[in-house]
Amino acid sequence: MSDSPRRYRARLRRPAVLYLSAILLVSGTAGWYAVGGDGPGPESAGLGIAGSGPDTALGRAMDLPWPTEGQASAEVEGIGSLGTTGEQTPVPIASITKVMTAYVILTEHPMPAGAPGKTVIADRQAADESFSSSESTAPLVADRAYTQRQLLELMMLPSGNNVARLLARWDAGSQEEFAKKMNKAAAKLGMDRTVYTGASGIEPSTRSTATDQLKLARAVMKNEAFRRIVATPAVTAPGVGVRIANSNRLLGQDGVIGLKTGSSTPAGGNLMWAATQEIEGTSRLILGVVLHQRAGTNPTQAMAAAFDASRTLITAIRSALPRDLAAPHRIN
Repeated sequence: MSDSPRRYRARLRRPAVLYLSAILLVSGTAGWYAVGGDGPGPESAGLGIAGSGPDTALGRAMDLPWPTEGQASAEVEGIGSLGTTGEQTPVPIASITKVMTAYVILTEHPMPAGAPGKTVIADRQAADESFSSSESTAPLVADRAYTQRQLLELMMLPSGNNVARLLARWDAGSQEEFAKKMNKAAAKLGMDRTVYTGASGIEPSTRSTATDQLKLARAVMKNEAFRRIVATPAVTAPGVGVRIANSNRLLGQDGVIGLKTGSSTPAGGNLMWAATQEIEGTSRLILGVVLHQRAGTNPTQAMAAAFDASRTLITAIRSALPRDLAAPHRIN
């Protein structure tokens, strides 16, 4: 991917005091989306933020430290876009794909936040794939009964490709049929630069953009069961007793409550993240997507770059957002 000019970046750093709180107050009247609630998101609030970049008042005011490569996008739910950087050309997204897999599964098989969900029997294929040395997997035991929640945890936390494919077969009979459901869901969300070719993300032919994936993040984080899963620090794999940590190294820091990592040589390092900021006593949701960091290099190094870029962006956003909408806020 060429290092083209960052068309969407704010070009001027604003001096002295900017009345960011006034911007937020006006935007906020259109409707907040509080964590745990079902209020309207930015588009339904009439803010028209999709792909808007920092030409929005909020984006111009904050002048955020965007990644210098790849692409990224961020927003404050119920307020508006914080900006977009990089050419929004579809790129491989690796295991970020599993967010759509979870979205489709939870749409087809709704699961209350505290419930185990339906029962799924692990097949021999999924169990055998647990031992793969060429991709990320999670331990499964053939013919063992797992709850829907357990499998979603094993898919999202350690990024089990074998679990994603098992869920696809359970729901649709095959990965190919499940991918059709994924693409149909993407179309409904307005993700017009996205194509899914599998449930796990191992296929580099699955491609998307930061702005498209932000639309998915906004939709899936309205599901409380999903929010609880991606906020879980670690789980114990049923039947084998192995404790597995969440692959999201930012979880629990700087207000981060999720969401999903993804890395491969063609995709580079990728992170879809969710964080919170308390404003006027209410926890508000901040969403962001960072894609294609150091693509073509070692996936471990690329993922580290995605974590670094995301951490810098999250810290800056939370620092710039005012705690009190009635008070002016200084932007350095």
